[in-house]
Amino acid sequence: MAKMFITLKIMPDDQETNLESVKTSIVKIIADFGGSFKEDSLEPVAFGLKALKIMYLIDESKGVDELCELISAVEGVGNVEAVDMRRAVG
Repeated sequence: MAKMFITLKIMPDDQETNLESVKTSIVKIIADFGGSFKEDSLEPVAFGLKALKIMYLIDESKGVDELCELISAVEGVGNVEAVDMRRAVG
């Protein structure tokens, strides 16, 4: 099976949310789901609010929607959206 790089954009509940704690929980969920964390970044949104972007590698047979549902249950997460999906080559 081919592998895919998937980038998720996670919006916090509010600007007071500890994104480092949220990231730790999400990386564990990704690992339990069969993926491997690759990188993260913060994206300014507005008025001090920042979105967490996480890229991970996973087998393309795994469902992105199911993972997004698991992540949206994490405390402090307001919204999860898959913003990029690319097949890994090589």
